[in-house]
Amino acid sequence: VDVERVQPSAAQYGVAEQYFSAAEVADLRSLPAELRDEAFCNCWTRKEAYVKAKGWGLCCDLGGFRVSLVPGEPAALLHVDNDPAEVARWSLTSLEAGEEFRAALAVEGSGLRVQCFDFSGR
Repeated sequence: VDVERVQPSAAQYGVAEQYFSAAEVADLRSLPAELRDEAFCNCWTRKEAYVKAKGWGLCCDLGGFRVSLVPGEPAALLHVDNDPAEVARWSLTSLEAGEEFRAALAVEGSGLRVQCFDFSGR
């Protein structure tokens, strides 16, 4: 699981250039400016959730795999450079984390069904 706060920052694009796949950077650049901060966070949380689930940490090549990032589209692992079959082995999903946050969950297997509960009393 990974959770990040959506924060407008021009520095994110440098991070994307350094750590995202070329296709993810192209997807990010193709979006209207008002969607890019959310898309960046979608991509980052999905990548981090996947590498955490794999036990790799951030020392792996984050550009070696591709996730979906467009706001409103389902979370998905789209491609893994050295193991295309990996895409079928893993499920990614977005989690509801409030207006200002993006969250993702990565699970090995398919048929993922997630239920979220709010126990805060709100």
